Amino acid sequence: MEARKLLNTISFIEKLKGTMRHCQTSNGYEESVASHSWMMALMAYFMKDEFEQIDMNKVILMCLVHDLGECFTGDIPVFQKTNQNEENEKGLLENWIESLEEPFASELMSLFKEMDEQKTMEARIYKSIDKMEAVIQHNISDLSSWLPLEYDLNLTYAFDQVSFNEYLLNLRNEIKKDTILKIEKG
Repeated sequence: MEARKLLNTISFIEKLKGTMRHCQTSNGYEESVASHSWMMALMAYFMKDEFEQIDMNKVILMCLVHDLGECFTGDIPVFQKTNQNEENEKGLLENWIESLEEPFASELMSLFKEMDEQKTMEARIYKSIDKMEAVIQHNISDLSSWLPLEYDLNLTYAFDQVSFNEYLLNLRNEIKKDTILKIEKG
């Protein structure tokens, strides 16, 4: 990518650093969408020995780009996001991706299609990591930052996404233990 186009693209994506999620970090700061994606990518990297048969570099890329649509819409928590919100975000993101030069436009369109369809192991693992990282971050954040519905949600969230794999299910069970301990101590 030509230098000026790269700088323009990065300047646009930089919005994710300042787009805040509904969760806090361990030191009380609001978590950004970018830090969520970064943490997911690191989780994927550290899981690569558990999934030697799949393309973990693709999973890492999925983790890094999955929330690009939030450059347009901001973060809408999953329990508040409507189908209309999702369609709006998807349309804006697709228009932006189509404005990129090749091969980036076609590669990203293909990647987002794979992520949406959830048919490949890579897509299913990325989605599992996305859901689990959210609960992990809640477990790290101060209990006073939790919404009332998150007490139950954090105990059950993502089990449907991880049930296809024993390692991911074990990881989710360990996260649940941390959630229970957090609630009991709180």
